[in-house]
Amino acid sequence: MCSIMGLSKKNITMEAFQNNFAKTTSRGPDMDRVLEIGDAVLGFQRLAIMGLTEEGMQPFCLKESAVVCNGELYGFRSEKEALEKEGYTFKSDSDCEIILPMYEKYGLKMFERLDAEFAMIIYDGAKKTLVAARDPIGIRPLFYAYDKNGDIMFASEAKNLVELSDKVMPFPPGYYYSDGEFICYNNIAARQTYSKDDVETACKKIKELLVAGVEKRLDADAPVGFLLSGGLDSSLVCAIAQKKLGKPIKTFAIGMNEDAIDLKYAKEVADYLGSEHHEIIINKDIVLSSLEEVIKHLGTYDITTIRASMGMYLICKGIKKDFEDIRVLLTGEISDEIFGYKYTDFAPDAEEFQKEAEKRLRELYMYDVLRADRCISSNSMEARVPFGDLAFVKYVMSINPELKMNKYNKGKYLLRHAFEEGDYLPYDILFREKAAFSDAVGHSMVDYIKAYAEEKYSDEDFEKLSGKYTFAKPFTKESLLYRELFEKYYPNQAEMIVDFWMPNKNWENCDVNDPSARVLKNYGASGK
Repeated sequence: MCSIMGLSKKNITMEAFQNNFAKTTSRGPDMDRVLEIGDAVLGFQRLAIMGLTEEGMQPFCLKESAVVCNGELYGFRSEKEALEKEGYTFKSDSDCEIILPMYEKYGLKMFERLDAEFAMIIYDGAKKTLVAARDPIGIRPLFYAYDKNGDIMFASEAKNLVELSDKVMPFPPGYYYSDGEFICYNNIAARQTYSKDDVETACKKIKELLVAGVEKRLDADAPVGFLLSGGLDSSLVCAIAQKKLGKPIKTFAIGMNEDAIDLKYAKEVADYLGSEHHEIIINKDIVLSSLEEVIKHLGTYDITTIRASMGMYLICKGIKKDFEDIRVLLTGEISDEIFGYKYTDFAPDAEEFQKEAEKRLRELYMYDVLRADRCISSNSMEARVPFGDLAFVKYVMSINPELKMNKYNKGKYLLRHAFEEGDYLPYDILFREKAAFSDAVGHSMVDYIKAYAEEKYSDEDFEKLSGKYTFAKPFTKESLLYRELFEKYYPNQAEMIVDFWMPNKNWENCDVNDPSARVLKNYGASGK
């Protein structure tokens, strides 16, 4: 995980650039470098993962061009070998050093070729302009804004730009920016012709693609760790990795001191796999004292994102403190969006199920992906998300939604059934009911935050303060608490998030005012 920043024109002082770029030093604590090139400026803060020598430091330059990239380019070695045969030479083992040769060869078509999680800014020396791009899911963050002269700026996080512009916006995933326009090069949520695969064929492909997605994300020159909740998704990632590596992996779980749900399941998985397992225990005081810090790092006021981030941020903070050598964390995000949540059990038909999956995939970068990135990167580690593998996502989204809907009395059945053979996980884990991370850390965690908000604001305070906001107006005292803290660090930037994450209120049993599955009638065994 690294941090990048770029100005298309030097309309601010270098001191102002450096001061704002320094706000994300935790993303790249190892080295930093700023390059003034033409009328532009490129900045890079490095967390060394691939190519750990100084030769792997960015910006990389080729002729009159330069690039800074926060990314992992999977399968880069084969591309590099092909470029070497054409006469290109490389000074490092960094995956990102192939970008400028690829750009010289393919131009803007390069972005379509990348199997990668990335955000990058290129200074095109021939055109003397900036080109920027972001991966199709938005796993790596990128924001843009315009300075007082109307010239565009880019940065890894909104906090780099809030003092330089009145309006900061997320760079759209699957797009590149060139010659003043944002162009879509890969709309991964676009409707495809459905596959004709039956259940067994679909499950076979799901397994093959997820195994491949995990395997390629194990490629790192720095130590790797695994977040393990004991739920289906993180447990599968750990199980696949354990088989591929053939040695004990390091797993980490977190829970409240009084009512943690996940810890017992995580330990069961860890014992089954034989992992080197570690537990981090939190309590009411730790949660409440960390709330402002978490929102400052996140840059969101969304309720479910903040709730889920409390446990994730604190587990990453604990890993960073006691396991400084770990630079990469594999996580289980992006499964729910494409296979279904608890609330999608109420989808009225297959078409509505698919439309909801497309919406969730399209908006992922504002919610779960944002959470994983900020919680991990703010603690100077890199998030890798196997369920976000492009080939995997593309295939799952092509499966006929009639097969993905919960007609099996168990959500996400295809994913579970895909790994029934091969001794990947105990049966009770493989078929464990879905439990949201913010709930499974312990129901008390969210209850304490709600109680704190109730104590902080009287009913009169709530009406007065929430009335200040017209966009995404707070509707509970908890949501007001989050919004007030957000505005402290990101004033007037609420439009960075399109809306509160909520179940589809148009569906029966889903017209709720809380994003937690605890309020749904099918929550059932999820809380046990």
